Amino acid sequence: MRRKDERLAQLAPFEIDPARGQLHLRIMATTDLHVHILPYDYFADAPAPGLGLASVATMVRTLRAEAPGSLLLDNGDFLQGTPMTDMLREAPMPDGTPHPMIAAMNTLGYDAATLGNHEFNYGLDFLQAVIGDAAFPVVSANIARDLGATPGEDHLFRPPWALVTRTLPAPDGSTAVIKVGVIGFAPPQITRWDKQQLAGRIAMRDIVEAAQAHVPALRAAGADVVVALAHSGIGPETATPGMENAVIPLARMAGIDAIVAGHSHALFPAPGAEGRIGEMPVVLPGSLGSHLGVIDLALEREGPRWRVARSRAVALPQDGTEPDAEIVAGAAAAHARTLAHIRAPLAEVTGPLHSYFACVANDAGLGLVTAAQREAVARALTGSAWADLPLLSAASPYRAGGRGGPEAYVDIPPGPLGMRHASALYPFPNPLTAILVDGALLRDWLEHAAAIFLTLVPGAADQPLIDRAAPVYNFDVIAGVSYAIDLSQPALYGPDGQPLGDGPGRIRDLRWNGAPVTTGQRFVVATNGYRAAGGGGFAGLAAAEVVLDSPQGARDAIVDYLRQAGRIAPRIETDWRFAPLPGTSAVFETGPGAMAHLTAVHDRQLQPLGPGADGFARFRLSL
Repeated sequence: MRRKDERLAQLAPFEIDPARGQLHLRIMATTDLHVHILPYDYFADAPAPGLGLASVATMVRTLRAEAPGSLLLDNGDFLQGTPMTDMLREAPMPDGTPHPMIAAMNTLGYDAATLGNHEFNYGLDFLQAVIGDAAFPVVSANIARDLGATPGEDHLFRPPWALVTRTLPAPDGSTAVIKVGVIGFAPPQITRWDKQQLAGRIAMRDIVEAAQAHVPALRAAGADVVVALAHSGIGPETATPGMENAVIPLARMAGIDAIVAGHSHALFPAPGAEGRIGEMPVVLPGSLGSHLGVIDLALEREGPRWRVARSRAVALPQDGTEPDAEIVAGAAAAHARTLAHIRAPLAEVTGPLHSYFACVANDAGLGLVTAAQREAVARALTGSAWADLPLLSAASPYRAGGRGGPEAYVDIPPGPLGMRHASALYPFPNPLTAILVDGALLRDWLEHAAAIFLTLVPGAADQPLIDRAAPVYNFDVIAGVSYAIDLSQPALYGPDGQPLGDGPGRIRDLRWNGAPVTTGQRFVVATNGYRAAGGGGFAGLAAAEVVLDSPQGARDAIVDYLRQAGRIAPRIETDWRFAPLPGTSAVFETGPGAMAHLTAVHDRQLQPLGPGADGFARFRLSL
């Protein structure tokens, strides 16, 4: 394996104390792979060095050889995320061949995995068929078919935990057998986010509540070491019922020895930092195979059991490591089918579609999404009680940099539009949904979206614009109304959707059809099931009346729209702006490909400032 100096420094030899009879247990983990088996970007139809399980596999094989008895675990969201699974949902692999993601994990010899929220996007039947081919246990302690009076009485969808036996070499040349307990957790919001697929079939238990019941049972079953696979981010410190990101409360729980976090696509620890929350070793190894999580434990005897005496946790970057030949060969047939699928023509576009400025200006790519959603909903509601209400359409930029990096942008040139372009504009199989909102909730929706921006000081120059902690996919824009965002005012919500306090808010001059929107005015808004269920921290939307819960996916609506149109001229469908702040400017980062499209942005004053950090390009926005 080719190692870079920074990686070698992170994995200096892990010392154990022979005088104390210590053993070395290495735990390796992936999270949020999202079907990135190979280092290939199907949305761009181009190689993507630095991503993919195949390159991580090369690292795994080397690190296993260095630490006999190592474990390899996955923390969920392995099944959805590229056009590969979208294709295989409709046309499975022939002759009962396992899903290529499961086949790759079997080949690499995973010891256990848990389920993330995106495993449920295609429904239970598809999920059960796919994981039925796994040669490793798939566990989850808080996903149930039915909830009992206590967590111990829940009728669980999967076993809550698994015991994995390991034989480790001792310093004196002997060996010792230890039992590693692996327990899994997923966000309780799954049943809201995939309500259409899961209603009446799945129920969720709070993560911390489930852990408090099942971790002691796992210890009682003989576990020397307990590893929590938490498909959950590093969020609030205080446990609250149903919290989505529960890693910090888990880290304070007795009985757990190490935690693999995930879900947020973030990275923890940062290079050179200590991977620890309190005394707990924790690793969150990015996403899409960008990193491999490594937790090293020094175990020593304490009575009849082993205990953790010392630990280390690092997120190891793969940085384009040579892909593992066996994984590449195993995925070759599915890869070829996926390429044929994404290259199938749908329509023709007369101008470019891109997302380089989607967070700072009205965007034609989002315009295509909002137009497709609005047309599909209008057709479905024809003749209904809601057909005469104003119909709006909400969308957000899914590929607009952020944690995805400087290449994670939509960049579609004029010419043929294929399935890969529809998937780039809308990567998720979320159901098309329409909800009934009043003027107050509409305004609140936009206040949530405006939380991605930092507060600016009027008259100051070159202030940072976008909060790095805020996912760009939470920046919903709503077509059919016009409005301004006043960045001199503090946000009413944090990046996680939590209220920050009272204030005037940022949304100004909210209008429909030229007239101010009133508090009680009613609208139908086309969106997706994830957002309609409050996903992304938009909790208030979950209480809105659903007027359309379509079996059609939002991306399928885009595909139908393109096929029916045949030829598309990019156009702006949204009408939002920043409120003027004289003498004020802000700086933001976007992909370097933005330079090719700068002159086409007419509704903002933008100026290139040259290269930024990590391959991004810097721009100035004058207000």
